[in-house]
Amino acid sequence: MPGPSSQYFARQPSVASDRRPVRLSLADLELSLTTDRGVFSTERVDPGTRLLLQEAPHPTDTMGDLLDLGCGYGPIAVSLARRAPEARIWAVDVNERAVALCAENAVANATDRVHPVVVDDAGTPVAGAPDDMAALPEVRFDGIWSNPPIRIGKAALHALLTRWLDRLSPGAKAWLVVQRHLGADSLAGWMEGEGWATERLVSRAGYRLLEVSAR
Repeated sequence: MPGPSSQYFARQPSVASDRRPVRLSLADLELSLTTDRGVFSTERVDPGTRLLLQEAPHPTDTMGDLLDLGCGYGPIAVSLARRAPEARIWAVDVNERAVALCAENAVANATDRVHPVVVDDAGTPVAGAPDDMAALPEVRFDGIWSNPPIRIGKAALHALLTRWLDRLSPGAKAWLVVQRHLGADSLAGWMEGEGWATERLVSRAGYRLLEVSAR
């Protein structure tokens, strides 16, 4: 069984780098991305992320700050930036290798409004983050798109979602994609119980797409 430092939610994955290209083809865009070992979904853009990008509402340029929570190598963040080039996209992850790839993929796909940030477990930018990233703790988000890291465990996941969902702007929404057999329905029930109105938008291929409203 892999140790913690080989998991995609490790700060510094211990597995050796093995970079590879992947493509993301959607109805409205084509992205060429680079991924690596030690980050989420190394071999391809995973079907949950693809479902989120196909079925969740697209961002608009009337939105200001948007968040890709658990950005990995950046397929969601880069897609958001291509769809809403005037919005500011924050892409956060605890995995340093993933965040570096997200920054690289943003540049490679001609998006200059993506702000990839390595954060600690409290959601604070790690030491050494660029000055423009230091503002992250004060930002309120007009939308959150996420394939959240379910495998970190229920307690850690609830803490993570509480921390970031409570930074939605009034009236804003988040869209989360979760595998059904990994607890999508129980997670939706927990969020409802905590005061975030939650609606199942799509259920397909073993995934639920959840729309969560600011409380």
